[in-house]
Amino acid sequence: MAKKQFKAESKRLLDLMINSIYTHKEIFLRELISNASDAIDKLYYHSLTEGDTGISRDDFSIRIEADTENRTLTIIDNGMGMTREELEKNLGTIAKSGSLDFKSEMDNKDEIDIIGQFGVGFYSAFMVSDRVSVLSRAYGEEQAYLWESSGADGYTITEAEKDGNGTEITLKLKEDTDDERYSEYLDTYKIKGLVTKYSDYIRYPIQMMVEKHRIKPGDEEKKPEDQEYETYSELETLNSMVPLWKKTKSEITEEDYNNFYKDKFYDYTDPAKVIHTDVEGVVSYTALLFIPGKAPYNYYTKDFEKGLQLYSSGVLIMDKCPDLLPDYFSFVKGLVDSQDLSLNISREMLQHDRQLKAIAQRLEKKIKSELLAMLKTDREKYVKFFKDFGLQLKYGLYDGFGVNKEKLQDLVMFYSSTEKDLVTLSEYVSRMKPDQKHIYYASGETTDKIDKLPQTELLKDKGYEILYLTDDVDEFALQMMREYDEKEFRSVSAEDLDVEESKEEKEAAEKQAEESKDMLGFMKEALDGKVSEVRLSQRLKSHPVCLTAKGGLSIEMEKVLNSMPVDEKVKAERVLEINAKHPVMEALRKCYETDKDMVKKYAELLYDQALLIEGLPVEDPVAFSNAICELMTK
Repeated sequence: MAKKQFKAESKRLLDLMINSIYTHKEIFLRELISNASDAIDKLYYHSLTEGDTGISRDDFSIRIEADTENRTLTIIDNGMGMTREELEKNLGTIAKSGSLDFKSEMDNKDEIDIIGQFGVGFYSAFMVSDRVSVLSRAYGEEQAYLWESSGADGYTITEAEKDGNGTEITLKLKEDTDDERYSEYLDTYKIKGLVTKYSDYIRYPIQMMVEKHRIKPGDEEKKPEDQEYETYSELETLNSMVPLWKKTKSEITEEDYNNFYKDKFYDYTDPAKVIHTDVEGVVSYTALLFIPGKAPYNYYTKDFEKGLQLYSSGVLIMDKCPDLLPDYFSFVKGLVDSQDLSLNISREMLQHDRQLKAIAQRLEKKIKSELLAMLKTDREKYVKFFKDFGLQLKYGLYDGFGVNKEKLQDLVMFYSSTEKDLVTLSEYVSRMKPDQKHIYYASGETTDKIDKLPQTELLKDKGYEILYLTDDVDEFALQMMREYDEKEFRSVSAEDLDVEESKEEKEAAEKQAEESKDMLGFMKEALDGKVSEVRLSQRLKSHPVCLTAKGGLSIEMEKVLNSMPVDEKVKAERVLEINAKHPVMEALRKCYETDKDMVKKYAELLYDQALLIEGLPVEDPVAFSNAICELMTK
């Protein structure tokens, strides 16, 4: 029979599909299996509408046969099959449109539903094969037909013989090259892996003859070294068919969820939380999400990839779809299955993001509500979760200039100076003193070091709770938030603590500052630009000196920013505060009257002490050491 030519547009589209549209060649098996499943669906629903046809759902299956000698791979189904006209229509014109603008027609899924459309995915077969044969016999017909093609050069359709209805697609695989090893698609292990990865939840059994080994009959009682083995073949079902998330929740045990999670996502610990939800509406979907019980070893590295598995009607579309999760919930693992997604012609990418955004927004709300529920009902588990993933939530607060504040502020925790444990911002505010105006915090390397900071003395003396921030991102996050429950965040090292003082205390402080004005100005000049001001401190109780900062950049933030690999370094506007009630103040006053050179040395020494308290390096360790020795010998 004369060879028929594809339409000109179809030739170009075929070339595009073979060489450009699919990212991974292995996708071809998913497409052919999905088409086989669609063909069986068609016959099954036909049997339901036509009454008793003698067809049972248990009769249906998809068969894969690999012939390594002839380099052929065959996918067989006993579905609806195709007539000659249907072969011509479905396989002779790509996607039925025969036009280069058929992609735009896909925008309206009511016109052509790609999932279940025999034609587009079928042509992925040419990525791995030189020749494709389709032997098909339609249900209720006696005559079978053979469609054959070597690609863009055209196709033939001839009468053929076939027992029973259904379709057999045989691929003659390309020869291996230096870049591509096509023969791997004949390997049983590879085929089983691809079925498990992409088509595990096809609702009909996908079967294959698998070579196995067993002890020869009669050798069972022999010693192991005397036993002989024989090879035999067995029909094996490669897919599980019914996805866990499609089962009724009452049928699923906690162990089922845990085992599914560990097998599916290669974890050895049970998840901390399982979220199984079915949503119906404008976009319907099922989500099965897991909050890991432990952070992956690479979670806080650039190698970690976020994303949920995305299925369309049980067929895997994307292994990691990043658009389904915001970065601050990137620790969540799991999957989403929806039949409402508009896919592009390769089923690898979403045609529109409207549905995806709708799903993502709902998932975000669901994850947050489940975390809040965990915090309320199982605090110990939540604290464990937060120690693993809380840093990511804080990054979420900082990212986007605090745009996610409302979503995350009730999920974050910080160490409390009074509770000696992690607390939420809500819990902190509920315990604030009646006269307390702000949420106070202090930053440092460890909670123990922060607890000893001189700047915390006044607030502790008043019984105010202080949040201890030990992660680099903490202070940046709070500054982006600015406030919580209309209470402003304020550092213990801020220029003004805004603490209530009596009239007498204010007047005494102003008097002391006025009396010491000249000496403090002299000390500032002696420090030669190292500080913007030297002043008497109202926050110090027992310590002689401390450093604070003016403006938005704190000393702790300076340390964090300067630890990054950048050329330009930043510097906070430092203020040296001296305890007016400490004996060192009286010594300074006396020296200022008799030996101003010694006041310069005292100023340097006090500044270096303050640097050490802050965990900053002394600028001139030799001068610091000599100054101490000089004082010791006086």
